[in-house]
Amino acid sequence: MRTRLTALVAGLGALLLLAGLAALSKGAATADPQPSANTAAPRQDLLVPIPGQRLLMHTTVLRPPGRGPFPLAVINHGSTESSFERAQTPPPEYPLVSQWLLARGYLVALPVRPGHGATGGPYFEDQGRCERPDYLQSGLRTAASIQAAIDFLIARPDVDKSGVVVLGQSAGGWGALALASRNPPMVRAIVNFAGGRGGHASGQPNNNCSPDRLVEAAGEFGQGARIPTLWLYAENDSYFAPALSNYMYATFSRGGDHSEYHLLPPFGPEGHFLADSPAAFALWAPIVANFLAAHP
Repeated sequence: MRTRLTALVAGLGALLLLAGLAALSKGAATADPQPSANTAAPRQDLLVPIPGQRLLMHTTVLRPPGRGPFPLAVINHGSTESSFERAQTPPPEYPLVSQWLLARGYLVALPVRPGHGATGGPYFEDQGRCERPDYLQSGLRTAASIQAAIDFLIARPDVDKSGVVVLGQSAGGWGALALASRNPPMVRAIVNFAGGRGGHASGQPNNNCSPDRLVEAAGEFGQGARIPTLWLYAENDSYFAPALSNYMYATFSRGGDHSEYHLLPPFGPEGHFLADSPAAFALWAPIVANFLAAHP
């Protein structure tokens, strides 16, 4: 009897697995194909001035085919409180996000913000001590660098002066949300990939510096924000767990109904790096496509 029951369970499991694979295959057929990270695009390295600073921000620009003018997409990297690690920051690539945007006709810019990598200089985004971090000002300072890149790039003849899309991963996503509070008229939408600050306090997963202050700052950003924002997080994000990211979003979105939040299922060993993960591409690509289509 037990042998027959074991066989029945095994058979049922196999059927469910086949059904699941069929569903995944059907979904993959209707979703965007994953872009190749090796797809060549004309590349230009620029030095972007920052108003009020004797500092030039190293920025990589990828140009789509055609004559333009092209809509602009600015992708913003994460950060760390370690000055040594910031100094070693390589130029951001985000190949999956970049190629996905290029295929849609965007001119893609990837700035290296002050205090990081090739740009160097002062680290304006310091959040302060873990006991009393200033997430509001750190986010606004990130936003100032993003705005400097936008202002410089929309002066190009091959860039559309409106319809800018701002994307950011982790601290870059947090800065993008801070930018939403400034409502720059040329920005039409913001995509936040696992945005926040203060995660992995003392190098420990699921350990955040003063998460209540992070939620409070999110509420400050959301009060006056009128730009549509898309929030993407994963269930297995050990920097910003689902309860925290959902609370940040709920507090931010009290100011209006122009934002949306998506909690993606777990993937890979760490869900925080969803913008870089091939495993996450099929999860976020259709959501971002629908969001941008809804906010032309």
